[in-house]
Amino acid sequence: MSATTAFILAAALLVLVILAILLLPLWRAPRVSSAIDRREANLDIFRDQLSELERERSAGSLAEADFEQAKSELQRRLLEEVQPEAVAQQAIGGRKTALALLIVIPLAATAGYAILGRPEALEPLQTQARVSPQQIEAMLGKLVEKLKANPDDSKGWVMLARSYKVLGRFAESAEAYSHGAALVDAEPVLLADYAEVLAQTQGGSFEGKPEQLIARALKIDPDEPQALFLAGAAASERKDFSAVAEYWGRLQPQLEPGSEEAQTLAAAVTKAREIAARMDEKTGAGSGKPAKEAAASKEAISGEVTISGKIAAQARPDDLLFVFARAEEGSRMPLAVMRTRVAELPLTFRFDDSMALPGGKKISEFRTVSLEARVAKAGKAQSSSGDLFGSIKGVKPGSKNNKLVIDQVQP
Repeated sequence: MSATTAFILAAALLVLVILAILLLPLWRAPRVSSAIDRREANLDIFRDQLSELERERSAGSLAEADFEQAKSELQRRLLEEVQPEAVAQQAIGGRKTALALLIVIPLAATAGYAILGRPEALEPLQTQARVSPQQIEAMLGKLVEKLKANPDDSKGWVMLARSYKVLGRFAESAEAYSHGAALVDAEPVLLADYAEVLAQTQGGSFEGKPEQLIARALKIDPDEPQALFLAGAAASERKDFSAVAEYWGRLQPQLEPGSEEAQTLAAAVTKAREIAARMDEKTGAGSGKPAKEAAASKEAISGEVTISGKIAAQARPDDLLFVFARAEEGSRMPLAVMRTRVAELPLTFRFDDSMALPGGKKISEFRTVSLEARVAKAGKAQSSSGDLFGSIKGVKPGSKNNKLVIDQVQP
């Protein structure tokens, strides 16, 4: 059955339902014959009551004035109860109205849809938008003309830049981004996008301004995903594999645990660490970094996260689970973090300097740190009422087999 046929059948059914609701009360008007029979009976009663009044007046038990009043009351009641002509007209008129509606409503609905409706919209193939390359060019041309008239429209320039990027016109995209600096310079997402476009114009190289834009984006938001990914790609380009592992390791917790993207990135981080370690063995310093920094990466903290049976029922398998390493004093900014799901418990973890925030402090810089595991019931890393958590203090860098138990509920 086509969409058009289905629509017509549904519309017809709806009209029939409406007609039934409207017409049945009109069609079921009082029967004329029944009304006439009732009129005859009431006339007989009237005659009897009038005869009774006349007998009482003749016998002297009813005064003339009282007789006239009682007679008038009888006549009034008779007029109210017996109106055969009105009843007949009501029955005939109601059925005439019903017949008129039966004809007019379907005709009016059909005529109205023919004038105002769009029958072609019932066919899915007819509703698909078809935008030709010429139409796209025309829309871009109008936007360009608008921006020439209003060159300070930063949002317009960003819209144009992104449109050019989608079309693969990277040089024009980069040019448009350069005009939207007032907006781009304050937005890490746009800075990262601008850097990617510029790298495309340089044959995929991040050297120079692209790297500067990435660094600026990460300064504003150290966790911006695209900037972290591009920073790792730029580090790979200059063969700084410790930095690759650092940036992409920071990106890992932001991906959906177990997803294809997360698995691919995890493999890339592992590979980068392996390459960096081999380079350290040969030179004593990975990618030109001091040997003491390579040694510091060995001061990793590892262990296992579990949840107490007393509160385990309060955690759902798909709840987010964060594991942090923090300095025991000063800033609460994590030194390292892991993001996964409760379903992964018991969870083996390992923190080292490669997982530090870009530009932030590293685990090896502290004598002791604190570890915390948090089931984020509100879905965010910041603590919220109802979260489940556990913590350990005084953990030394290089320590292994730490037992981190989630056994408390955030008030």
